[in-house]
Amino acid sequence: MGERIKKAIGVQGDFKTAILPMINYSYANIYMGGAGYIISMYFTIFLTDVVNLSLNQAGIIVMIATVWDAVTDPVMGIITDRTRSKTGKHRRYLLWGIPIMALSYTLLWNSYGLDGKNSPTTAMVYFILVYILYKTAYTVIGVPHTAMLPELAPEYNLRTQYNSVGYLFNSAGMVPAFGIAVLILGIFGSGDNLTSASRQPFLIIGIVLSLFFGFAVFMTYKKTREPSSLGNKNDKLDVRYIIREYVLVFKNRSFRQYFFMSLAYQFATGFYANSKVYYIKYLANQYKNYAIFNAVAGVAEAGAFPLNYALTMKHGKKKCGNIVTPLMVAGLAIGLIMQSGGSFFWSALMMLSMILYPFGMSGLGFVSTNIFPDLTDVDELITGRRREGVISTFSTLIKKSISGVMAALVGFTLQSFGLVTGDTVSNYEKTSGLLFEQSASAVTGVRICVAVIPIVAAVISLILLKRFRMTKDDHSMIRAAIATKHRYGSVTLTDEQKHRCEIISGQKFENTWLGQPSGTEGTPHCLDKDENGNYIILLELKKEKEEKLND
Repeated sequence: MGERIKKAIGVQGDFKTAILPMINYSYANIYMGGAGYIISMYFTIFLTDVVNLSLNQAGIIVMIATVWDAVTDPVMGIITDRTRSKTGKHRRYLLWGIPIMALSYTLLWNSYGLDGKNSPTTAMVYFILVYILYKTAYTVIGVPHTAMLPELAPEYNLRTQYNSVGYLFNSAGMVPAFGIAVLILGIFGSGDNLTSASRQPFLIIGIVLSLFFGFAVFMTYKKTREPSSLGNKNDKLDVRYIIREYVLVFKNRSFRQYFFMSLAYQFATGFYANSKVYYIKYLANQYKNYAIFNAVAGVAEAGAFPLNYALTMKHGKKKCGNIVTPLMVAGLAIGLIMQSGGSFFWSALMMLSMILYPFGMSGLGFVSTNIFPDLTDVDELITGRRREGVISTFSTLIKKSISGVMAALVGFTLQSFGLVTGDTVSNYEKTSGLLFEQSASAVTGVRICVAVIPIVAAVISLILLKRFRMTKDDHSMIRAAIATKHRYGSVTLTDEQKHRCEIISGQKFENTWLGQPSGTEGTPHCLDKDENGNYIILLELKKEKEEKLND
């Protein structure tokens, strides 16, 4: 990277020390972005239109596997937090998860001839078990990878840079994965319409993509370095310990604000994602343009990245969400008026929604991703311990459980409103030569899932975002205070600094680990800054960490 570019985005240091570690960490994002993207686009309709399961059955499959994913996340978080290893707490699990991921992702797209019409129960049980296996693999890889970030990037803006590179690598996973899927479906004649004859191309997609994603995760394992965790001191592990760990998480006011904001955001994106394909195929009757719509949406989301990044680096982590989220709402609102037909007007309006929604959605997503690592520092202010795994998995425990329920709820809603899917539609269109028209009730059900609920949830998320209080200066002060107490046994803060700690943590300062006496209060240890306004102790610790990693 040229010096001008590095200066523009706020990166300090050369390529080897500043940029390369971000790239090495982000290889795994190719898997986490690409694999989930293909599942969100094709898995539900694969179950309903290829395997011929009902909408209810498809929703139950997704719900059970997602709830399993939510339950296993906290277990994995505790495991990583308690891991003692010379190579760190997280890296080994990435390697162990690769074979499980490759096997399960392949099986996910292979029905072994099972059909929802002839053997619905057997088909359901098979896909539940396979999807659970895949979700387990995702947990084994995803939880350690996410929990690793606060350790690798302790500084406020550095975390944004890591997440930004990770965002680019998400796209680097989504774009080729989508291209591979469309190419294979096109070669085998399944591009415009999915039927029972589309089984073989999906199996090929599963095999090819599992190899692609496995290699990406291996690169992160191979190239990433983190500090040794051999010095970890773990309390006795029992049920009371686990309950206490997760009760402590919710005492963190910043976490509570983040949690409910991101939960509302997930409702918006979850309902939209689970009903989008039915919106395009059965409400708008524009499935022939499905690949084009998704390509445009991907470009729009990626196109929002420079704006989101610039706003975040210049104005803080909330700004981009406040500015671009109204575009998300505008894109969703088009679903309230969309009509069936292939006329230029409706096609153009659908294309506009495919631009506005992902562009606006990226703002809240960028905010949520960048705020999250900072919550571990607020938790350490309260508890005195680094609990990246517990923090990340408590959030996903509830959000993923709700996500699974949303998938089932969308299926139940669409079916209860009378939406017809599968061979019933394809056989009618083959024999009559006409498009299958859904009932007015079914169209209403689609609108509720793809527009009404997402709009309400997006507005709520935006309102909650405005209540989040922590700034860059707050975060730097908290980290410096924590580092000072760890080094000297005590820290002396001004009344204003204590007040900010109370606002951010939601706790009386004297009730936090940072505010508790430690018997070394004789010598004051205040927070000092250099001429550039940076806390001195943080600069010292950064140099010490770099020296240890180099050794």
